[in-house]
Amino acid sequence: MLASMKNVIKRYGEQTVVDHLDLDVTPGEVLGLLGPNGAGKSTTINILCGLINADAGDITLFGQKQSVKNLNARRDLGLVTQDITLFSELSVLENLRYFGGLYGLRGAELNARVEEVLTFIDLKDHVKKKPKQLSGGMQRRLNIGCALVHEPKLLIMDEPTVGIDPQSRHHILESVKKLAEQGTTVIYTSHYMEEVQAVCDRIVIMDAGRVIAEGTVEELIKRTSHETLVHLTAINPSVELTKSLEQVAGVKQVTLVGNKYTIASNSDSGNINRITEIAHLHGGMAGITEEVATLEDVFLTLTGKSLREGGS
Repeated sequence: MLASMKNVIKRYGEQTVVDHLDLDVTPGEVLGLLGPNGAGKSTTINILCGLINADAGDITLFGQKQSVKNLNARRDLGLVTQDITLFSELSVLENLRYFGGLYGLRGAELNARVEEVLTFIDLKDHVKKKPKQLSGGMQRRLNIGCALVHEPKLLIMDEPTVGIDPQSRHHILESVKKLAEQGTTVIYTSHYMEEVQAVCDRIVIMDAGRVIAEGTVEELIKRTSHETLVHLTAINPSVELTKSLEQVAGVKQVTLVGNKYTIASNSDSGNINRITEIAHLHGGMAGITEEVATLEDVFLTLTGKSLREGGS
């Protein structure tokens, strides 16, 4: 296990922010960490990074016990903060060299890594510019580059696409995929479900300081969603068609409004083909669509909140 948190507790006064949390990070995975406002997500990240200590529990990182005193455990860790943490008076090149130097890179090794990272974040044509001369998306990419220059084994990305244009967001998501292909383990947090679904192998959902669900997107949907909806526009709706649809295995309810049927079925029924066959036997259809649960639906079901209400 690359990183592990067992029975971790963190309190601020009488408020328990992280409550007996268990979290494992497997080498090579892209782990999505999601949570609504007040879920304890940022506090969990800060504890894992060794920026703050937990009040109780065991935290290990790269096989070492993690704490604010263990600098060695953080040598193979990269953190992309939600706020852009760059030196405003240093150029793109100087920022990368500075952060590389913090991790002990020198001479030819530092030069080589800076060149690799500049190519990776696509800023080779902007090396002399200071952060304020860059677009928001470029600043985000430089922020990522500074966390990558020492070639970390684990990269934590906390809201890396906040407030940027679609092109820069696409570049960052593609970068995450490339990092995973190269063997870097990534913990990724976002308020955008489509990002999480695009890049994450496994997802952990937190609420009230605890992990309340984890698994792949497919596993989470299957675990929490119990029905799918088929919307059928019939050419000749009839009592006979309605009865035939109601008799399909797994169908829970059939509703007809005008010439449009809504057929609710158990989530694992997979009966859209059978519904299509029946529609053709009863005069045909003008259209059919299947509405399946999404990760957003899962999140709402589990937490009662929208992800974009905010996270912490």
